Amino acid sequence: MKILHLIQKPQNRGAETFACQLANHQLTQGHEVKLVSIFSGEAELPWKGEISSLRASVKNRFLDFPAWKRLNRIVREFQPDVIQTNAGDTLKYAVFSKLIFRWNVPVVFRNASEVGRYLNSKFQKQFNRFLYKHVDWVISVSQASKKDLVNHFPFLQSRSQVIPIGLEEKSYIKAIDLRSKGNHHVVHVGGFSFEKNHEGLINIFQKVLSTVSGAHLHLVGDGPLRSKIEDLVRAMNLENRVTFYGFVNNPLDFIKSADVLVLPSIIEGLPGVLLEAMYCKTPLVAYDVGGISEIVSERTGSLVEKDDEDSFSQRIEENLLNPDLARIESAYAQVCSHYMNKEISRKFSEAYQRIVSKQRLIRQSS
Repeated sequence: MKILHLIQKPQNRGAETFACQLANHQLTQGHEVKLVSIFSGEAELPWKGEISSLRASVKNRFLDFPAWKRLNRIVREFQPDVIQTNAGDTLKYAVFSKLIFRWNVPVVFRNASEVGRYLNSKFQKQFNRFLYKHVDWVISVSQASKKDLVNHFPFLQSRSQVIPIGLEEKSYIKAIDLRSKGNHHVVHVGGFSFEKNHEGLINIFQKVLSTVSGAHLHLVGDGPLRSKIEDLVRAMNLENRVTFYGFVNNPLDFIKSADVLVLPSIIEGLPGVLLEAMYCKTPLVAYDVGGISEIVSERTGSLVEKDDEDSFSQRIEENLLNPDLARIESAYAQVCSHYMNKEISRKFSEAYQRIVSKQRLIRQSS
């Protein structure tokens, strides 16, 4: 089978990283795979091959005829059996290119979040309805993500399924010595965007310090709101208790080194960082949003009602001072059994086969 993956751009983000990991496994399975980015980027992604770029215009993304034409040329030359669009503007570019240049390849949309949270106007909803009308199949990362999408666009019910995100097997993860920073280490990994709720995290951490005075917060990641959070840390006189690392190539090493990983996000699909914590045998605390409750329960971690900062801080304290070893082992077993990319990739291939077979039947009957 020939598979074409569309990604937003080469950037260190979960959607792009998972698309590359998935594509690598599909290569191993014997498929022919091509990766194409909408926009140019500089990040090095974990893809074994070359990433082509449509060199799309960020300022003209709603009327980018040259980029739509380039995608058409790639589709005509590569002749994929299926095209998977992975977040960002990928679905938009695929749909417009397909409609204008009339290529006939099934389009799969990978839904990795809660789409409804981003529909802030009637125009946005109508525009997204138009795009989804031209999607052949949707693969959502969690039941919550699927439910959210279908609630807003009920016509997608009959062409949707759930396949979760997965992890790559690691033979060794190196722990980082963080003892110079304090006695108890709280780690957060994620981009500085409003969804990740860093401001709430700083408030929560300040509460933790009132009980666990030797605690230190390690913030791994970068993004547009980083400077704002740095200002907040200074204003709260927490400079000696909070460290900013920016983007790192080895986030698993930080997770492995943590006493607890935290995720107080207000919007999530199925965050891979929680699976990574389980795989590293690191306790975790997270808000109950999106599909998080589908992987985090009292058997595998600490789940807190959204916006309950007092309970969140208490669960952090519990995990720092008295970690539940049975829970840690249960979480690790869950990830190894159900969330490794080698098996996850097979589920994607099975979905593609069904979509392609259905397309062939439609062509034969017409």
